[in-house]
Amino acid sequence: MMNDDVTAYIEKAEPWQAEVCTSLREMVHRTVPGVEEAIQYGKPHFLRDGRHMAVIHVAKAKVSFMVFDAAGVEAVPGQLRSLGNGDRKAADIREGGQADCEFLADVLRRVSGVNRPAGE
Repeated sequence: MMNDDVTAYIEKAEPWQAEVCTSLREMVHRTVPGVEEAIQYGKPHFLRDGRHMAVIHVAKAKVSFMVFDAAGVEAVPGQLRSLGNGDRKAADIREGGQADCEFLADVLRRVSGVNRPAGE
């Protein structure tokens, strides 16, 4: 279910960032059945069964998409970086770039236990 506060967060971003955020948001909803949205710590978080799955963060020169509970997912140089002790992974999208939603959906499926491709 879409959350109006998340929509407002996205609408305040620069146009290119809003486009990236919208793509990521739609990908999360296609990938994780029953996902819920909430603004927490000032950023859009995606939760399932009360568990944090992912977060979008708009910064000055990028949009970051972070996935939680991703210790079992390998970092991919230039595509997915480790944060903290490696239990979180993040992808950074800069102006002129696009989110690799297929790749990120696969990461999200792996950490959420969803075993079906997006759109099926």
